[in-house]
Amino acid sequence: MLFKKKTEQSQQSKNELVSVSLKTLIDLAKLATTINLHHGNNRSQQNDGYVSRFKGRGMEFDEARLYQPGDDIRSIDWRVTARTGKTHTKVFREERERPVFISLDNRHTMQFATRGVFKSVLAAKLAALLAWSAEFHSDRIGGQIFSDQACRELKPQNGRHAVLRFLNAITDKSTLDSSLTIVAPMVTQKITLALTLGRLTQHARPGSLVYIISDFRGINEQSEAHITKLAQHCEVVLIFIYDSLESSLPTNGRYRFTDNERDVVINTNDKLQQLTYQHRFNQRKQKLEFLAKKMRLKLIQCCTTEDPMQCLR
Repeated sequence: MLFKKKTEQSQQSKNELVSVSLKTLIDLAKLATTINLHHGNNRSQQNDGYVSRFKGRGMEFDEARLYQPGDDIRSIDWRVTARTGKTHTKVFREERERPVFISLDNRHTMQFATRGVFKSVLAAKLAALLAWSAEFHSDRIGGQIFSDQACRELKPQNGRHAVLRFLNAITDKSTLDSSLTIVAPMVTQKITLALTLGRLTQHARPGSLVYIISDFRGINEQSEAHITKLAQHCEVVLIFIYDSLESSLPTNGRYRFTDNERDVVINTNDKLQQLTYQHRFNQRKQKLEFLAKKMRLKLIQCCTTEDPMQCLR
């Protein structure tokens, strides 16, 4: 009986390397409280430069009241003034929460690793940590989870239920919740990185904190243009997930790779083939580094062998 229990635990541990359970993502809640989501230098002018939990990410209309000497004439509410016959001014209050959008890549290329855990597992844990941290900081959580066939979109909401809704969407592979928007049906259009980022520019309101967690396979000029557009109005953090084999091949040998549908044999004795392989990875990495530097974005690079908490710290 003890042997059977140990075998089951071992099997469960192996499964966690290639797929992640809802319980695992929920258990990350306590760890997430130590993560600082404030990557930028946003300082609230109302608080004399103090980095506030209510970072002054925008102003929201509160009420209209009678005009008082010294009020900014640009804040006059002309509609209320015309209706009442008395001059009214708009009163604004600082927004006390911001939307946090987490875009999670779950495409076929993310179902891979030679060491550590699958890229998709690492990405899911990173997304969960960020979602829990956002909830701890009283921010609203939303985002998108996209595969090669569909994109699930969740509008930002408050509280623990919003995090659980997001985590359910990550781990639920079989059904699509009615609250999730599906774009590009499987039979008509393939989901691409550019397509999902394009939709993100439409849904992420100005002042949002946007995380894009991906291996960035297929990044092109269109994808870069969408990220650039996002960065003009939002705080954008790029999290680049990769496996060590993607950065450099082992030497002196023939290696077979399969996805259960196709087989590829790579001969690493062929120096030209090895250089071409490494060039493709370096080109993708350099694109991200250049874009991050140009737009002053935070870029986090995380290998499949690394601890997700250490990546975020």
